[in-house]
Amino acid sequence: MTSTLIAAEAPRTALSWKLLPAVLLSASAVVLFGLESDAGYLLIAASLVAAAVIDRVLLRHLALIASGLIIISLVPLNADLSLGHMALMGGALALAVLVPWLVDRFVFRERIIRFPVRTGHRWSLTAKLYLLGVVALGYFILPVYLISTDVFQNWPNAISTDDPTIFWRLFLGVNTVGIWDELFFVCTTFTLLRRHFPDWLANILQAVIFSSFLWEIGYEAWGPLLTFPFAMLQGYTFKLTKSLTYVVSVHLLFDLVLFLALVHAHNRDWLPIFLY
Repeated sequence: MTSTLIAAEAPRTALSWKLLPAVLLSASAVVLFGLESDAGYLLIAASLVAAAVIDRVLLRHLALIASGLIIISLVPLNADLSLGHMALMGGALALAVLVPWLVDRFVFRERIIRFPVRTGHRWSLTAKLYLLGVVALGYFILPVYLISTDVFQNWPNAISTDDPTIFWRLFLGVNTVGIWDELFFVCTTFTLLRRHFPDWLANILQAVIFSSFLWEIGYEAWGPLLTFPFAMLQGYTFKLTKSLTYVVSVHLLFDLVLFLALVHAHNRDWLPIFLY
């Protein structure tokens, strides 16, 4: 029976007509979030129309990704730490994950989108050392990037403010977005695209969407040279570990360094441990 199911699955080839709607969907994220143009919605529509003609299963899966992109595109994506904006953006991010998951589970009844927290496997020594490597890379790269480009100003100063809660709001915001990135871009987008394309190609497609979103969040200048490889590594790591817990751990460690570097960039006398 297993062999029959495998034989019935469409081959995951790189060069096929199915690539056209997938590329259009990835490009829509560049236009929506990178260029901040409503023309991105036209690309989403073109992607879904093309998928409807080429492959109905692909249409379902791209529609799930598109639903999340549309939801998050409807709110301002920035580091505004007012309680109202945090609630609005947090609600949109939550819906962008919940809607595809609910439709996949209860409407399409495929249960492709999963969030594997407890895998039953212990992390290897290599996996633990990689976590240390992530911290080291963040330490050497992030301060140079943030300060040399002045992009740290895309985030508010968490210390020089009349409201001391801004410090903790920034910490919460940075980490919440980091967790959401893995839920949507890796566990949802990458997982759905892997059903149709080789892992390496699905990873490239999701990394384009991932890094486009991060551009609008604030990672401008040469930020994509940092965020695109990071997105690729996260997808590849998830493929190897099959663990949401691990990729979230990687991301949160990187974001911890990001948070400290952001606060330092605004207040150079605070935690003067960075090299740049």
